[in-house]
Amino acid sequence: MGGVNAAIEVGKQQLVVRLGSDGEQFSELNEVRAIKRIARRLLQAGCARVLIEGGSYQSALIAGLRAAELPVVVVNPRRVREFAKSIGQLAKTDEIDARVLALYGERTQPPLRELPDEQSQALRALWVRREQLIEMLVMEENRLEHAPEKAKAVRHNLRAHIDYLRKQIKQADDDLDREVHNSALWDKYEMLSSVPGVGLVLSVALLSDLPELGRLSRGEIAALAGVAPFNCDSGTLRGQRRIEGGRPRVRRVLYVATLAAVRCNPVLKPFYLRLRAAGKPAKVALVAAARKLLTILNLMLKTKTVWRPPCQAAT
Repeated sequence: MGGVNAAIEVGKQQLVVRLGSDGEQFSELNEVRAIKRIARRLLQAGCARVLIEGGSYQSALIAGLRAAELPVVVVNPRRVREFAKSIGQLAKTDEIDARVLALYGERTQPPLRELPDEQSQALRALWVRREQLIEMLVMEENRLEHAPEKAKAVRHNLRAHIDYLRKQIKQADDDLDREVHNSALWDKYEMLSSVPGVGLVLSVALLSDLPELGRLSRGEIAALAGVAPFNCDSGTLRGQRRIEGGRPRVRRVLYVATLAAVRCNPVLKPFYLRLRAAGKPAKVALVAAARKLLTILNLMLKTKTVWRPPCQAAT
């Protein structure tokens, strides 16, 4: 693909823009008016990609660039940092990072992927908040378990906070349900949730954080979700295959949902039991079942069909 690989190093207050690894570099404030100026310059430069590292301060920037119909690619910061080390670039400043990011784009040519729209982003914010509340609840329950019996004030405070967090999680569930019902994603949600073992949380996680679902091959979607096994071989050594990379939050929710699905889903249950009977460890069998569940959901969205129970064998 021709054109410039532009890169933007995003900070809380400043945006450092690089037009190609050997091109012009300039800075703007991280604010709406400045983002519009950046978008105009990038359009004039005929950018093939605008690379941005995933982080905390890029929401307004991505929205502004998308509004200008620029091809935005959000990349994993760890990959860019490993790339910098591989070329001997150990120093780190905003200006250096912008150049390295542009060079990374030129060398790797990362594919353009669909980014979540505003509705999906709102849905994802609710889902992520629910995940954060659950993480806090687990931490507080662990603290209560280890708090001294005589520390009555501490235990009372922990119980009160645990009760509060449980109410907040219930409210988060209600908010998610309402948001899904009022969104254009409702049809897809109905397809996903028709599968035994797939509930509100997994459906929302996939719709908001894996928008590629239903558009990619089974191998590609498994790799994006982080449930694809990768070889670990060298010479005559055949190492154990392991999953790696992907989107951690999606993988965690998918794994938890699979724990329920292998008990009630008429396809996944015999698949899981067959792997266990063949001597596969429980976790390996669960990951394989999670991958199978994901490929089923991917195919359902691709073909726009709801779940159909498997036919019973004739007796």
